[in-house]
Amino acid sequence: MTAMWGIQVALCTFSMLSLSSGGDVKARGCGEVRQAYHELGYSIAAVPHQEISDEHLRICASQGTTCCTSEMEDKLGLLSRHTFEDLMANSSHDMRTSFFSKHRKFDEFFLELLNNTQRSFSTMFQRAYGLFYQQNSEVFQELFRELKRYYTGGNVNMDEMFNDFWARLLERMFQMLNSQYLFSEDYLECLNKYSDQLRPFGDAPMKLKPRVTKALIAARTFVQGLMVAREVASRVTKVNVPPACTRALTKMLFCPYCSGVPGLRACNNYCLNVMRGCLANQADLDTEWNLFLDAMLLVADRLVGPLNIQQVLEPIDVKISDAIMTMQEDNFEFRNKVFQLCGQPKLIAGRDRSTRSVFDSNPRYRPAASRARPTTAAAPSLDHLIKNIKKKLSESKRFWSKLPDEICSGGNRTEPDEEGCWNSHARGRYFPEVVREGLTNQLHNPEVELDITRPNSFIRQQIMALRVMTNKLKSAYNGNDIYFQDSNTTTYPYTATVSPTEALHQLTKNSSVGSTLCPLGLC
Repeated sequence: MTAMWGIQVALCTFSMLSLSSGGDVKARGCGEVRQAYHELGYSIAAVPHQEISDEHLRICASQGTTCCTSEMEDKLGLLSRHTFEDLMANSSHDMRTSFFSKHRKFDEFFLELLNNTQRSFSTMFQRAYGLFYQQNSEVFQELFRELKRYYTGGNVNMDEMFNDFWARLLERMFQMLNSQYLFSEDYLECLNKYSDQLRPFGDAPMKLKPRVTKALIAARTFVQGLMVAREVASRVTKVNVPPACTRALTKMLFCPYCSGVPGLRACNNYCLNVMRGCLANQADLDTEWNLFLDAMLLVADRLVGPLNIQQVLEPIDVKISDAIMTMQEDNFEFRNKVFQLCGQPKLIAGRDRSTRSVFDSNPRYRPAASRARPTTAAAPSLDHLIKNIKKKLSESKRFWSKLPDEICSGGNRTEPDEEGCWNSHARGRYFPEVVREGLTNQLHNPEVELDITRPNSFIRQQIMALRVMTNKLKSAYNGNDIYFQDSNTTTYPYTATVSPTEALHQLTKNSSVGSTLCPLGLC
């Protein structure tokens, strides 16, 4: 029988019906133990036929006699650890896979929205501005490249990016609208110097930049948060089982074998004390986890409210087109003001003031009024997508503090008879009180001996990762971004272009863990 089958059978030890229907715990024969041990995938040759002295046992010695040898106890201890690891993976599987799916779907939606917006922009401008767009398309393409680079984790200063875009567009338009003049680099620099004062594009730059910036900040931070949730959950479920926990699990799961009652399940309160001890550090994650989820929910509301990225991005072509029209219509007045401030430029030989610009063939083309807006394939799903994500975020609250109760109450893993359950040494009632969740509350846990002065360092790193991400989310909710000093190593790049392992490494770069722990192929 394979080792995997052995583990699966071990998982079922929580839910097996008693094989000894009321038999004495101190049974002389070991027949039931031999059968149960064989079902775990081990050879029955190691199991004695009759009880022997238990003085050789380190964990399961309690009644003077036993059906276990030292070799059996060691194997059952190892199986206890594997059983617990599988329980953790199974308990968190739905949450981890859900966050993986939600991250992928949101990322795909947003990238599709950016790509569709760019295609729509290019189609409209090609039709509206023809030669001007063909000769200057890189200016607009660069805008979308930078928007996408920002979303996918690039250290893009949105203020500088938009300022550069309008400055380049101003230079190109001014030269084309006044193509009979020769403008030097110094002259164009002077032109941009006074652009804020003269406002050639009207209010468009002032209105467009903050709206797009805040919406992108919210979208980028939200998708980062989904990946953080996924990564933290994956890592926390794979934290090494401490020796004290392995001993307690062995005593709860398999010492009934050594006592001759392999089908006897643990008392519920006994199970709770063991699991709260084993999951003490994970429970300490819960406070920061809940604050993180609350911040995610706030940003989610922004994404379908005032910072609805779909409503902000889709009309960007119309907004920029209106800005171009504003400058085109006011060119004569604007040009005269520039000449007064920057001086009279030289006329190009062979050209005069009657020279036509590339705009003159259709000077008042208003594409917003003459075309139907292409629809985004993902557009109808935005509200539905955010609604589903919010539902999962809410359901995931208090996951870590509730995990011991979920494990002990699920799958018939404890004995319903409080008087006839395994109480750590025999069949009977379990009298100790149940301790509360968290490391500091384990001081008086009778089942798991933990050093409460030494928290698990890896769990503490995940707490810090959540805290940093929560601060980013709160900042994004207010329309602000957080920049780090080194864009190559510390800008929070939780997006599709950076692997989850690299992303969390960059956040917790002082981590001693060398590789991501990502079970079930989720990463």
